[in-house]
Amino acid sequence: MDKFVINGGNELGGEIEIGGSKNSVLPILAGTILASDGECIIDNVPNIRDIDIMLRVLENLGAEINWDKKEHRVVVSPENISNYRAPYDLVRQMRASFLVMGPLLGRFKQAEVSLPGGCVLGARPVNLHLKGFESLGAKITDEEGYIKAAANKLVGNTTYFDRPSHTGTENIMLAAVLGEGTTGIINAACDPEVVDLANFLKRMGAKISGAGSTFIEIEGVEKLYGCHYSTMPDRLVVGTYACAVAITGGDVMLKNARESDLQMPFMKLRNMGVEVTDENGGINIKSSGRLNAVDISTYPFPGFPTDLQPCFMAIVAKADGVSNITETVFENRMSHAMELSRLGANIQVKGDKAVINGVKVLRGASIMASDIRAGAALVIAALGAEGTSEVLRVYHIDRGYENIDEKLASVGADIKRVAQ
Repeated sequence: MDKFVINGGNELGGEIEIGGSKNSVLPILAGTILASDGECIIDNVPNIRDIDIMLRVLENLGAEINWDKKEHRVVVSPENISNYRAPYDLVRQMRASFLVMGPLLGRFKQAEVSLPGGCVLGARPVNLHLKGFESLGAKITDEEGYIKAAANKLVGNTTYFDRPSHTGTENIMLAAVLGEGTTGIINAACDPEVVDLANFLKRMGAKISGAGSTFIEIEGVEKLYGCHYSTMPDRLVVGTYACAVAITGGDVMLKNARESDLQMPFMKLRNMGVEVTDENGGINIKSSGRLNAVDISTYPFPGFPTDLQPCFMAIVAKADGVSNITETVFENRMSHAMELSRLGANIQVKGDKAVINGVKVLRGASIMASDIRAGAALVIAALGAEGTSEVLRVYHIDRGYENIDEKLASVGADIKRVAQ
């Protein structure tokens, strides 16, 4: 039960190296289940709690794990996996654990996975995943809190999503790569993390085309093999640190960041008066700390990412003018608004819309993180506030950010982790 103690008002300057993407590494780790021959070496793995949970799930299934946290490398030996039941006590801690269902079904033609847990962000049903599995020939049952899927064989088919589903797209890909025939995913998620997973699976021997577009095609193969793969940088961490520089002012180089991953958020930052420069080896963020109001509506990639909505609410709280934020991806994703108000933000929330009247000064207070991204937003707001703030329940933040306090301190932030 650590907390962050933050004295706001410091400009930021220097460099922050961006590590691997949590939302890319998690499905890639799930995908290692599919390798019945050889080991998978995964580089650029962040040392965060969610990765630890996924590795524990894999170990429970029978994989051998070697995690070099200093080198950010994980070696998974999945050949001896024989268990196809992912237990409640692990899956309940993180929604992404449900991604093991696709590869278990693909490799063993059966899977039993507890209903997922994770951040409380409104309804995030897995029915889209299950319909996709059924289209491949699996029979789905629900017994005692476990989703069970079984099939004599998986046969390629066409899966339709009414709305792009990030994890749904990934889970169907993971199931279909060892199926018979060709599977098509219509209205697939286009996120960079989906492309990263497809590239990893192709390195293992899968045949996938169209990743990054709304139509993905998978031609089933008989076997997949271990491989060596380095994951993409975490675009949500990039966006978070960019927002921190925007609200405090300063000049920070985000090494390894990619402009193509965050075109919409970077456009919004530029509209607010922040200098965003694509340089060799990363993205440079420069801000005077004085920001203009901006309107934001979240939408699946390449739209504005819902996971950066809280961070942008934090910075528009100090912008000149009135900003409007509409959340279209998750319901109940405005919990951070009340905590930001404790710092002096003027925010009115009605349903999925928030109206933010920018104030000149935020003032330190005790505030509490409710999920990963809301917690990051509170850290950002505290950095831009006058006086001292305490951010409680930072274990939420640790699920998605490796040493966020140390990295911010390295560029001039006055932030300390304190055990409670």
